[in-house]
Amino acid sequence: MKKVLFIAFVFLFLIPQSSEAQCAMCRAVLESEGNVAVAEGVNNGIKYLMAVPYVLVGVLFYFVYKKMKA
Repeated sequence: MKKVLFIAFVFLFLIPQSSEAQCAMCRAVLESEGNVAVAEGVNNGIKYLMAVPYVLVGVLFYFVYKKMKA
């Protein structure tokens, strides 16, 4: 059951279309230029940069939990 929750949590972070992660100023500047592809690229980059530390900390806590159970 815990593996299913962990996998669901990881996939939630891997779906880039489900959230918007730009600051208001970056979004306004990128959308005002009319180049939507660049705005989407910056948005996806921000989301991936934001998700990586959380995934790493989650993996670290998983291994610590596994070690404490043994």
